[in-house]
Amino acid sequence: MTTEQAAGRSDGPGDGPGAGHADRWRALAVCLVAAFMTLLDVSIVNVALPSIREGLDASESSLEWILSGYALTFGLVLVPAGRLGDARSRRAVFMSGLALFTASSAVAGFAPTIGWLVGARLVQGVAGGIINPQIAGLIQQLFRGAERGRAFGALGSVIGVATAVGPLLGGLLIELAGPDAGWRWIFFVNVPVGLAALPLARRLLPAPVRGERQGMDSLGVLLLGAGVLALMLPFVQERQWHGAAKWWLVPLGLLLLAAFVAWERRGRSPLVNLALFRLRSYALGATIALLYFAGFTSIFFIFTLYLQNGLHYSALGAGLAITPFALGSGVASAVGGRLVSRFGRPLVAAGLVLVLVGLAGAWTAVELHAGSGVAWLTAVPLLVAGIGSGLVISPNQTITLSEVDFTEGGSAAGVLQTGQRVGTAIGIAAVGAVFFARVASSRGDWAEAFRYGLVVVLGFVAAALAAAVYDLVADRR
Repeated sequence: MTTEQAAGRSDGPGDGPGAGHADRWRALAVCLVAAFMTLLDVSIVNVALPSIREGLDASESSLEWILSGYALTFGLVLVPAGRLGDARSRRAVFMSGLALFTASSAVAGFAPTIGWLVGARLVQGVAGGIINPQIAGLIQQLFRGAERGRAFGALGSVIGVATAVGPLLGGLLIELAGPDAGWRWIFFVNVPVGLAALPLARRLLPAPVRGERQGMDSLGVLLLGAGVLALMLPFVQERQWHGAAKWWLVPLGLLLLAAFVAWERRGRSPLVNLALFRLRSYALGATIALLYFAGFTSIFFIFTLYLQNGLHYSALGAGLAITPFALGSGVASAVGGRLVSRFGRPLVAAGLVLVLVGLAGAWTAVELHAGSGVAWLTAVPLLVAGIGSGLVISPNQTITLSEVDFTEGGSAAGVLQTGQRVGTAIGIAAVGAVFFARVASSRGDWAEAFRYGLVVVLGFVAAALAAAVYDLVADRR
């Protein structure tokens, strides 16, 4: 089956017993609220780091753990949590993750010391990793055909907007509440939203399907967790962990993942159904997601640093400069979710081309004028890149999961999202290394450092485009 056929079919093994349920769109709304909170917390903290440093007398290493620790624990639990939801109850696992996220957000807001804040962020990451695979699994269960594409389109809008608008909302909260209390409200705002969403989730999300309760592969969980940790840790700690010793963890991680694959092939109740990777729609979709997220999330990291450190923008000003990308991504994700059943993978390829064009335009704008008005010159290129991003994320997720049975939707989504988190860690480490090396060698030329970092971002996006083009060529054959 070609990827276009997979994306466009109206029924099949992916349809769950809850498909067509009257409350499915309201249930989706609850899921999207939770997704927005967990993904917003990836980027919203960036602009609050100066305030946290002053308020808690935090070291540079502690501040980095606030960012990287969240991403690390988020990525570690995705697959086991997805499998647990598939095997037991997606509603119960979703609500447990949401309750944990709400409680840890309150702890982070009240944190008296930097140690408390870092610990709360680690728990927040675990909670986010528990919640997100349930959302994709529930979409697989509740929606079919073109409706599933629209549901994933809505999720794609949330992913794009939450990632891009985080700096803007963070800057606005700090502006309103002041630098001393503003960073605390970045966490406090999650609490009333989470408390309101919990009873709605209990009422609207589908009850577990009655049937055989499947066991959890404990050794598989251990091997996968250790492998992902060893693979991600050198990248998320690239700036804090000095020396080359950390890179020995990468081959160790690959070895542990190879052992995981060997074990899963023999297991009676595997954590991940490895047959998924025989589906071209899934294997190539996961590859595209990993490569694209390596570039996509790095853009905001280096652009915010350039604006705040290089041009002395306020937190709010830096957030406003990224807003065009968020607007383009949000609108295009909804449109892409409606079009994916008609166009399939060519839509993803077209989106990647637009991202390349938009980022090349941003590179040119900074080359021509690197002064304080650069945000105005990059607005249109970032809007174009955002539109392209919206045509990549949700359509690619729809195609990737199109041939996955709903009973494996959570674990399949967990693997896909783990790849995205690994890609994000690798991308930020690679782009950040080039960016900071150029800042040092050019004696503080932040504009030049941004352009060099953007070249690495373009390389990741181009690699994702190559994978999409390969899929199109294979379809024609």
